Amino acid sequence: MEEDYYQPKRSWWDRNWKWFVPTGCLSILVIFGLFIASLFFGITSMMKSSDAYKESMVIVQHNKTVIEKLGEPIENDGMVSGSISTGNDTGHCDLQIPIKGSKGKATLFVTGEKRGKWKYKQMSVYIKKTDEEIDLLQK
Repeated sequence: MEEDYYQPKRSWWDRNWKWFVPTGCLSILVIFGLFIASLFFGITSMMKSSDAYKESMVIVQHNKTVIEKLGEPIENDGMVSGSISTGNDTGHCDLQIPIKGSKGKATLFVTGEKRGKWKYKQMSVYIKKTDEEIDLLQK
């Protein structure tokens, strides 16, 4: 009598787990990374679109002392950091904006309150290389 050895068909998981587990873990990491990146860029773009950011960049780009020290054109040089909150014509900002010109780099510090329009408590440019601080609110 001949014996037939029946081998049960292995399940999908038994056949494919060796490639599925690393691919699944990598996919989760990529999705998490994309989420963090989109959150970061969303917040950064929100700060750059704020009135406080735009107004302070216009002021620094037209300040003769800053232009003399950093050169022209003065533009953003990286990631804006800090915080900003607005709502119903009120708000608060505390921003650190890296800037650069043709001669060097600096950081623009902006703090202020909004009650209808922005009133700045501080708006200054700090040049690390020369350890200089230029107060943009001095008249």
